[in-house]
Order: sequence, then structure tokens, then C-alpha cells
Amino acid sequence: MTSVLPGEVVHAQHVNLKLGPGLLQEASVDKENVIISTRAGDLKHTANNRQWWVESNSWRYIPAPQESVVGTVIARSGEGYRVDIGSAHMASLDGLAFEGATKRNRPNLKVGSLVYARVSLAHKDMEPELECFDAQTHKAEGFGELKGGFVVRCSLKMSRLLLDPNYFLLPFLGSKFPLDAAIGVNGRVWLNSQDPRHVIAAARCIEKLDPAGENVGEEGLKHFLATLDI
Repeated sequence: MTSVLPGEVVHAQHVNLKLGPGLLQEASVDKENVIISTRAGDLKHTANNRQWWVESNSWRYIPAPQESVVGTVIARSGEGYRVDIGSAHMASLDGLAFEGATKRNRPNLKVGSLVYARVSLAHKDMEPELECFDAQTHKAEGFGELKGGFVVRCSLKMSRLLLDPNYFLLPFLGSKFPLDAAIGVNGRVWLNSQDPRHVIAAARCIEKLDPAGENVGEEGLKHFLATLDI
């Protein structure tokens, strides 16, 4: 594992390189592009070295293209919406950025509505932009308005753990009771179930496991869950 500090040069190379949170490509003095870290943390990359990012256990989300986020509509803006995704700036969501949306047929989101969206544009000097469809298929693929349910906030590291298919929590909870979840890398997790007790239990489990919180571990979590009336 490699740790980096802000401003440190990162030697990441791939023919189709994708940079995630904490990394930025800039032109150096000799006009060559270099990749530098913008935060302190652990340097991570996928198995094929295509995607690189810096993982740090923080709460402030820095948007990066192609990432999935859970946001709250805070205002209408022309033909679209302004959405709080937990970053330094509000994100914009066009009213047509939904599957099959037209000027006559598009979602009518209210202030306070929750959306599961994909970051389509992110730049340090620009307001991030969101879309509610998959970039490849232009189908919803689970993106769009989230109706009902409850949002639990967690550290960014916890949200990335939940997105890891090998992480135990969501499959474990799914074996106990029906549960729908939408996980944003911005540290917001939407949970929904027919029984409110199950939503509360899932939210408490996330809080218990959060590395920035109690961090009780798998055995501690199972012991805690056994004490609940679910």
C-alpha cells in the first residue's frame, strides 16, 4: 500500500487511464502532463491498473466523473434542478437527463426529492453535473428518483466498502430480511424496506461498521444484530 500527500506526483499509466477522487492531471513546467494527488491518503487502483484514486476516510465528497451518488434536490433551476451531493458546490441535474425524458414528458421532482445519479462532469473550476441514466446504454439502470426509504450518512470509506461486492454486510442483511439499497460514493446510502424496523436496523449496522465511527467489525456487528428484535 502506498500513501501519498497533496501535491505528490503519482506514476499512474494505462492506455485508457481513468482518474478518480484525489488525483488530477496537470501540465508540468516542461509541458508534459503529470498526475498529482490533491489529498492525503492511500493510493489505490483496479486490478488492471486502468482506474486510480486516493482513498482517505473523510466526509467531504469531491466529485469525479462516472461515480454514482445519492443527492437531495434543493431547488429548481430553469429546466433542471440543483442537487446537494455533499460536495463543496451544488450539482446541476438537467430535466432531460433521465431515460426517455422529453420536454413534454419528464420527471417532476420536488424540493426534498432524493435521486440516484451519475456524475457526468466534474472539474475543480466548474459546478458538477449529474445524469440519471447509464452512460453506455442510456437506460435508467437503477438511476432516477428514489421514492420513500431513508438516507443514512457515512464516511466515504464506508460507502466504498459497501460498493465492494466482496464486502459482507449487504449480502448478510439480505439473508435476514428484504432490503433495497442505493449506495452513493458520496457517503450517502438510501435504504428501503416494507418494515421500518429493517431500515432502522440496516442504518444502525452501517453506523456500527463505519471506520470513522465505532468500527465494531464483522463479529461485533453480528452480535449487535442478534440483540435486535427483527
